[in-house]
Amino acid sequence: MPFPNRDTEAVLRYGDGEFDIVTKGTFVTCAVTGRPIALEDLKYWSVERQEAYADAESSMQAELRSGSVYRG
Repeated sequence: MPFPNRDTEAVLRYGDGEFDIVTKGTFVTCAVTGRPIALEDLKYWSVERQEAYADAESSMQAELRSGSVYRG
């Protein structure tokens, strides 16, 4: 049988400092850039919005868009 989860998008439940795999896969998609993120490279996500981010900049962009960050 070929690799059934190769290049398939995972579904995750994001928690504080960890995530649970709901549906197996090899990557998730960045909510800001649309870029795929390999699960082993995933470091940024929002528990509140249940979204993954490719990097710190994408995470901050999402925070600013949501109004969670004071821009003073």
